Amino acid sequence: MSGLSQQMGQLGIKDLMRLIPHRYPFILLDRVTDLEPGKRIVALKNVTINEPFFTGHFPEDPVMPGVLILESMAQAACVLAVSSRNEAPEKYRYYFTAIDGARFKKPVLPGDQLRHTVSVVKCRKNLWSFKGESYVDGVLVTKAELMCAAKEIEA
Repeated sequence: MSGLSQQMGQLGIKDLMRLIPHRYPFILLDRVTDLEPGKRIVALKNVTINEPFFTGHFPEDPVMPGVLILESMAQAACVLAVSSRNEAPEKYRYYFTAIDGARFKKPVLPGDQLRHTVSVVKCRKNLWSFKGESYVDGVLVTKAELMCAAKEIEA
C-alpha cells in the first residue's frame, strides 16, 4: 500500500475502490479509520435513507437488511485480507465462503453509522477466517464469524 492515508491506517473511498472490486450500489463501506495489516480493521458504513434497498425493505419502516450488514462486514474483512498481502490487489479475488454464529442484536436504521471491527482469527495459504462485530453508537448490533478464500486471477 502507498500514500499518506494508508500509512496512518486510514483509507478513504478512493483507496477502498482500489482494493476491492465492489462499486455502487454494492460498495457498502465508506471509510477505514484503523487498519493493522494481518490483525484488524475498523471500517465505517454511513447508512442513509437514499440506499436503494430501503425502497423495498420496508418502505413504511426502513431497516437495513441483515444480509447487507454482513456483506458490509465481509467487505471490511476483504480490505483487511488484501491489505495484509504484499501483492497487488488485482492479483487475487476474494470470495466470501462461510458465515457462522451470525447474530442480530438491534435494527440498523437510516441515519445510523455502522462501525465494523474485524479481526483475523487465522490465515492458511489462501483461506482466511475472521471475527466481526458491528456497532451503532457504541452498541453491538451484529456479530459473526466470517471466512473467505483468495483465488488468483489468471491473466
